[in-house]
Amino acid sequence: MIKKTKIYIAGHQGMVGSAIVRKLKSLGYNNILTRSHDELDLTNQTQVQNFFAADKPDQVYLCAAKVGGIHANNTFPAEFIYDNLMIESNVIHNAWKAGVKKLLFLGSSCIYPKLPDQIIKENAMLSGKVEPTNEPYAVAKIAGIKLCESYNRQYRQSHGTDYRSVIPTSLYGPGDNYHSENSHVIPALIRKIHEAKIHQLPEVVVWGSGRPRREFVYIDDMSAAIIHVMNLDLAQYREHTEDMVSHINIGFGDDVAIKELAKKLVKIVGYKGKLIFDLNKPDGVLRKLMDSSLIESLGWRATVSLEDGLALTYADYLKNKSLLRSD
Repeated sequence: MIKKTKIYIAGHQGMVGSAIVRKLKSLGYNNILTRSHDELDLTNQTQVQNFFAADKPDQVYLCAAKVGGIHANNTFPAEFIYDNLMIESNVIHNAWKAGVKKLLFLGSSCIYPKLPDQIIKENAMLSGKVEPTNEPYAVAKIAGIKLCESYNRQYRQSHGTDYRSVIPTSLYGPGDNYHSENSHVIPALIRKIHEAKIHQLPEVVVWGSGRPRREFVYIDDMSAAIIHVMNLDLAQYREHTEDMVSHINIGFGDDVAIKELAKKLVKIVGYKGKLIFDLNKPDGVLRKLMDSSLIESLGWRATVSLEDGLALTYADYLKNKSLLRSD
């Protein structure tokens, strides 16, 4: 990829998109296109069509999505499936219409079925039912992957289409959403534990039993992996993937129980109270550890440990908490 390549980051204000922008700029790529939601509504087909026709990017990173935790997915299922299907369909189709040959779609580990005590390989997608608490979001993400594959199958030879997908494990780091109800587990715990410390509360209530195990990758590791996959040689990429199983897992390679995660954050934050686990709240899938052997064989591996990443994340929270999305 040459330095003057025009690169559109869809969702540049989100955690993943902003990390990709940071990483690309650090590598010397400055011809980067971004549009806020006010400037470009990705659920609006006409607006997206006009954008691609006018700006004609060379590459697209499709990170834009409606996202949230268990509570948000259960409360707004119609919005999660509609908005995400519209974003994916509009961006992928209009990128193709505008002659974009290189596109990378950001999936989600929730595409995989509930497979207890198994390390999840790429070919597990569509092999069983997904977790009901986020099924609408998962179905939309599966559709995005299949859109990329279908455009490749139909237009690779005639148009040079090369659309790829990655499946990140749970992410954390600068730019996360710290909403009190709609955030994911690490930002939710950071906010709860920090506020309990500030207000000298005797306990912090954590959703669920604490038994589920989760895998986490620090956001700057993830952005490096995404750019790495985008720029893999096509022959190498096709050698290690299949036309209808073309996505690549990006994980840390190890997982941690939510109870242990909470204890690590208590230590990092310096909170002296107790952790209480609310058994009336849902746990979700008991284990979500992905097989990342493929991405590792292609030359990428996570470098930021969980302890270091959590400390960096909390430091960023303290520095920017007045500006973060928290209400």
